[in-house]
Amino acid sequence: MDIPKGLYYTREHFWVKREDSLARCGITDFAQQELGDVIFVELPQVGEKVERGDRLGDVESIKTVSNLYAPLKGEIVEVNKELDSTPEVINKDPYGKGWICLIQPDTGEDFNGLLNEEDYRVHVKEED
Repeated sequence: MDIPKGLYYTREHFWVKREDSLARCGITDFAQQELGDVIFVELPQVGEKVERGDRLGDVESIKTVSNLYAPLKGEIVEVNKELDSTPEVINKDPYGKGWICLIQPDTGEDFNGLLNEEDYRVHVKEED
């Protein structure tokens, strides 16, 4: 299981990468492994204002449907439209081409409530 350094994580298995003033987000390698083959992604709407913990959309796999939850408070500024036609890219490259959305956080302090890679690794071991 891949847990890259330098990213932030949520207990709901979302990763967050700080890119200047934006936050690129997606589901973790652990989450995509648990889901199995991803067959559909319901993306959030660009321009949508979200609170931390708000439902952003869903990821559907051959096993189940899993809700996506906002890791930060802010505005959705971009979504990965490639997932409309090739949702399986989440299984192949969850931290790269499988990203889900870009959020403009309301404040930089929103990152404070997220886990670092060590804390997330402990969280995953507790769940496994």
